Amino acid sequence: MVDLESEVPPLPPRYRFRDLLLGDQGWQNDDRVQVEFYMNENTFKERLKLFFIKNQRSSLRIRLFNFSLKLLSCLLYIIRVLLENPSQGNEWSHIFWVNRSLPLWGLQVSVALISLFETILLGYLSYKGNIWEQILRIPFILEIINAVPFIISFRFVFQIFWPSLRNLFVPVFLNCWLAKHALENMINDLHRAIQRTQSAMFNQVLILISTLLCLIFTCICGIQHLERIGKKLNLFDSLYFCIVTFSTVGFGDVTPETWSSKLFVVAMICVALVVLPIQFEQLAYLWMERQKSGGNYSRHRAQTEKHVVLCVSSLKIDLLMDFLNEFYAHPRLQDYYVVILCPTEMDVQVRRVLQIPMWSQRVIYLQGSALKDQDLLRAKMDDAEACFILSSRCEVDRTSSDHQTILRAWAVKDFAPNCPLYVQILKPENKFHIKFADHVVCEEEFKYAMLALNCICPATSTLITLLVHTSRGQEGQQSPEQWQKMYGRCSGNEVYHIVLEESTFFAEYEGKSFTYASFHAHKKFGVCLIGVRREDNKNILLNPGPRYIMNSTDICFYINITKEENSAFKNQDQRRKSNVSRSFYHGPSRLPVHSIIASMGTVAIDLQDTSCRSASGPTLSLPTEGSKEVRRPSIAPVLEVADTSSIQTCDLLSDQSEDETTPDEEISSNLEYAKGYPPYSPYIGSSPTFCHLLHEKVPFCCLRLDKSCQHNYYEDAKAYGFKNKLIIVAAETAGNGLYNFIVPLRAYYRPKKELNPIVLLLDNPLDDLLRCGVTFAANMVVVDKESTMSAEEDYMADAKTIVNVQTLFRLFSSLSIITELTHPANMRFMQFRAKDCYSLALSKLEKKERERGSNLAFMFRLPFAAGRVFSISMLDTLLYQSFVKDYMISITRLLLGLDTTPGSGFLCSMKITADDLWIRTYARLYQKLCSSTGDVPIGIYRTESQKLTTSESQISISVEEWEDTKDSREQGHHRGNHRNSTSSDQSDHPLLRRKSMQWARRLSRKGPKHSGKTAEKITQQRLNLYRRSERQELAELVKNRMKHLGLSTVGYDEMNDHQSTLSYILINPSPDTRIELNDVVYLIRPDPLAYLPNSEPSRRNSICNVTGQDSREETQL
Repeated sequence: MVDLESEVPPLPPRYRFRDLLLGDQGWQNDDRVQVEFYMNENTFKERLKLFFIKNQRSSLRIRLFNFSLKLLSCLLYIIRVLLENPSQGNEWSHIFWVNRSLPLWGLQVSVALISLFETILLGYLSYKGNIWEQILRIPFILEIINAVPFIISFRFVFQIFWPSLRNLFVPVFLNCWLAKHALENMINDLHRAIQRTQSAMFNQVLILISTLLCLIFTCICGIQHLERIGKKLNLFDSLYFCIVTFSTVGFGDVTPETWSSKLFVVAMICVALVVLPIQFEQLAYLWMERQKSGGNYSRHRAQTEKHVVLCVSSLKIDLLMDFLNEFYAHPRLQDYYVVILCPTEMDVQVRRVLQIPMWSQRVIYLQGSALKDQDLLRAKMDDAEACFILSSRCEVDRTSSDHQTILRAWAVKDFAPNCPLYVQILKPENKFHIKFADHVVCEEEFKYAMLALNCICPATSTLITLLVHTSRGQEGQQSPEQWQKMYGRCSGNEVYHIVLEESTFFAEYEGKSFTYASFHAHKKFGVCLIGVRREDNKNILLNPGPRYIMNSTDICFYINITKEENSAFKNQDQRRKSNVSRSFYHGPSRLPVHSIIASMGTVAIDLQDTSCRSASGPTLSLPTEGSKEVRRPSIAPVLEVADTSSIQTCDLLSDQSEDETTPDEEISSNLEYAKGYPPYSPYIGSSPTFCHLLHEKVPFCCLRLDKSCQHNYYEDAKAYGFKNKLIIVAAETAGNGLYNFIVPLRAYYRPKKELNPIVLLLDNPLDDLLRCGVTFAANMVVVDKESTMSAEEDYMADAKTIVNVQTLFRLFSSLSIITELTHPANMRFMQFRAKDCYSLALSKLEKKERERGSNLAFMFRLPFAAGRVFSISMLDTLLYQSFVKDYMISITRLLLGLDTTPGSGFLCSMKITADDLWIRTYARLYQKLCSSTGDVPIGIYRTESQKLTTSESQISISVEEWEDTKDSREQGHHRGNHRNSTSSDQSDHPLLRRKSMQWARRLSRKGPKHSGKTAEKITQQRLNLYRRSERQELAELVKNRMKHLGLSTVGYDEMNDHQSTLSYILINPSPDTRIELNDVVYLIRPDPLAYLPNSEPSRRNSICNVTGQDSREETQL
């Protein structure tokens, strides 16, 4: 230790004084040693290596200088050849001796000395122990050949005075290969210095071009020199000969004469045949790889043009076409480029589509990962207008798919923090990881909310799907079916926005109530005003009610066939009369709806009719049908500033709240239910919803419907004695997404008497279906199972779900089944009937609409139009539309009940009964709702009976009708015996199907006696009997199983079926549309809590407060 202290010098006095001030009293005995690092880099060799090799910028300068020297030497050789006078004779001495002037020789010697010195120095610095490895390198050998002769001549000229030695021939033109080598190294150092990844394609092209130039230059100089004893060709003739030879043209006008030049040409051709194919092969390989990876998106294009980036884990043709069709459906996005960033190789179908000129000019595919900054740089993510990140819903592990999406979102946000993010997530519990994204669509949230609303508002999924798709309303206009024309025309309605003071639709309603503006805008222009947003508020209010007064700076959200900016108006009366409202409401003619031409491109659609109706047309008052009928009062006008005290629930809605029940019923109901917020949230980020809750938490053992416990002894749904019909949810697991299914069905604005019991069925064998009450269920919801979403063939992912639903449809034909599928194309298999001619006709219509370029070709499929099936992938367009309409996600969440905003309305429905038909038209219904309850209708769900011809549908003929076509009494008697066999006791004969088919065959053999139409009837009769007998057997199977399980068969309707009806949606129909019996009207109803006075809290509020404060931990959904 003493020796060590003697070697280490003491610290300077300033450090000693500082240590004393800091309280370090042991500084005198400090044994620390100062250590210097990287001492090996302080040597002279390491410093030279750092300057010439390691340092990127200095080595780049050295290589650039070396490259310049080689080019200079080649240039000096060309000058020497041009200045040389061709000597006469054919002596071989002309090959070894040339005429070189003294100044030129001095320059060449100087260049040779510098080049040789640099080569020896770099060889010394890169020496690693093997001297022969340095000496036998081709660049070193070429350097020796080109430099050493000049140095030798320099020594002999100045020491031995042999001036003629300076004319020794040196193949200086070989320096072109050294220049090529220096160029390659220089390009590598250049990319390293500027910190950018070089393109392998660029390097390979550069190598190929330089190799070709070196071959041609070597051949030119070699032939010219060797022909000094022959034709004495100049450089231009040599160039001409080389080009003609290498291009395989071979004119033959210039040819070498000497054997040496001929041998040189042969050698050069052999070298070219070996070197060039190798270079071309590498270039072709890199080109193919570039085609697979997609190359780069041009920086110049990124700065001058606008583009968006689509990040996906795997790109399927359906996903690509949905995105492109929806994205480019908006006129202002036509000049945008779409850059696809995908880690997998391009699919064959995707490649074929992207080669179409319409897409190849504006869609760029890049193979790469969003987690790599290099790939994000290739896609120019920092200059992109938006980035869409989509999850792979076909993965078996959807949570893993979400994790990949989250990492992609984080990577993009880290690389380009200013780029707007549009993210699709699958699981709701993963949503809080990407709260920073500008727009987020959670698949399971929307899926379960739509499935829930489908149970109380039929076909809500179809309504939302049509609203978020871009369409011109031209689908089905060539169809002979009237319902398809109306359905297709109304499907073109979308949600748009405009500032009130800038609007022709709504500017005149400034200072008036919302319901007044909504009704009159629909009556006058055919647009449906559904919501507003204050200028200083980010929250959108759907139907804020009659108390809301329109402001000039309000942003109005409305449903129309096109936005106002693309509309042209005609015959618009600008005069305002004081008695205009009275004349509008009490005139004998129809509502004077003005005309609007919705022009989109070259298409103009006449939405409304401006002509006055005849006096016999419908009026606002109820028409009399004889003296016995009493004239009902006309509909009250919608007030400009409504008196909210007069707003109350109308009998028309048949939706009385629980507050309108008798006191005894109210007390009994309040003992069981209360209103409040759910005490527990299943995941972070769920929106709290005011809903119906139980006062006491139900034990977990009581939630098992099929097993009894110590609290109850029920083992099936029938034993519980539910007052309302059940809603059965068939799912694979009870995930967090089910929260969004339960909450809309238990929302506070749903009347307590209409709350349906919810049964979760995690497996669906027949016994469990019967125990959970499928025979008396209102709806059964079949959720697509995650384990079946991945299949070897993509479209087979729905196979299990489709077959199971088809089985349910055959067993319980009267059951309303709502199904979710993975692929929209598989909707054609729902409720499949192989020989249904009408379904085949719809299939042909779908193909025609797809050929016309429709994005909604599947909309005419009966299960989709009726809202019995939907695919969550159809809502991908919601995320795409949010790029243009940033409010669409918020409006959709409000409609589905996923978000609740104070003062914002909610989606509900009402059914038209026989007592409501006096209203007649949709415009009068609009007026009735706005003036009485403040509701705003947005569409109609209509159900019709199928009126089909024999060529389009399956005809069902009774046996009695067949008897009338026979002339023979004996044949009639023979048929009567068989008719008796088809009576109500068919279920007791298991061989009924065989007997009925034998009878149908005998009828078909007698067919030639009748016309072709009669033969067709016989065929349809046979099919009808086959179907009837099959349903009878299935009914017998179900009944026997119910008896075996000890369940009652009462209420099982084996013959009721929906085959004779079709349903469809009319979004924002025209005001003169007739309402029909059993129409379901979609309403946006104002928030009921908005009408509660703050000064006088009702019993409802008191219950809510008790529930939310005193017993919050005991409440349970």
